[in-house]
Amino acid sequence: MHLYLVRHAESANNHLYATTGSSAGRHPDPPLTERGHQQAQAVARYLAARPDNAPLNPYARRHNRGGFDLTHLYCSLMVRAVTTAGYIAEATGLPLHAWPAIHERGGLHDEAPETGEAVFVAGPGRAFFETTYPHLILPDTLDEAGWWNRGRETPEEYLPRAQSVLAELLARHGDSDDRVALVTHGGFFQSFMEAMITAHLPATPAAGRRPWWFGASNASITYIEFFDGHANVRYVNKVEHLSDDLLSG
Repeated sequence: MHLYLVRHAESANNHLYATTGSSAGRHPDPPLTERGHQQAQAVARYLAARPDNAPLNPYARRHNRGGFDLTHLYCSLMVRAVTTAGYIAEATGLPLHAWPAIHERGGLHDEAPETGEAVFVAGPGRAFFETTYPHLILPDTLDEAGWWNRGRETPEEYLPRAQSVLAELLARHGDSDDRVALVTHGGFFQSFMEAMITAHLPATPAAGRRPWWFGASNASITYIEFFDGHANVRYVNKVEHLSDDLLSG
C-alpha cells in the first residue's frame, strides 16, 4: 500500500486562529475559506497530474515525479475534509468514500462563551450528505442520528482510534499496490503517525535492526523547529529543489 495523508485545506477556524490567536467564535464544523478552496483545487491538480516525463529512476518515482496514480480516496465527514476531497475526486475521477473514524481530534463540539467548556454538537445525518454532497459514498451505518452523536472525544481516545484506523487500512490495502489517499486533519495526522511508529516497535528489537525509518534522500531537507520544549516537524524529506536525475537514496 502507498499511503498519502492529505490535510484539508484552510478552514474558517484556521483563518480565525491565524488572524486573532483565539478560538473564540469558532465554528464546530467550519467550511473552507476562499483561500482554502484555492488550496484544495491546487492539491487536487497536483495529485491528478500525469507528467509526460522521460523514464524516471526509482528515486524519482519514489517522490511521485511521474504522478500519484491514486486508486482509493477517503475523507472524514467533517465539512472541510469532504469539500477538499471533493475537488480531488473530481480531478482524479476517483470515487470518494467517507470514513467517519478519520475525523479531527475531539470530534464535533462547540465552546460555551461564558466558560470555554466543550458543548455537544450533533453531526449531520444521511440526508444532509446525500443532498449537499451527492458524489460522496456513505457508510451503510450512517442514519439520521448523525455521524457524530456523542460528547467531545477525550485525549485518551486519540491514539486508540488512530490505531484502529491503521489496522483497518492494513486489512483493506496492506499487502497490495493500492495508492490510497486519506483527506483528514492535523490532529488526527499526529495520532496516526504515533500509531504507525508504535506499531513498529517490537517489545524486544533484534540487535542491529531498526523497527522504523524516516526516509531521507541524498541532499534532501527536513525541517524541525525547536521551541518551548517542543520539536515541530515542519516537513520531511523535501526534494523539490532537486531535478529528477539528481534524486537518489
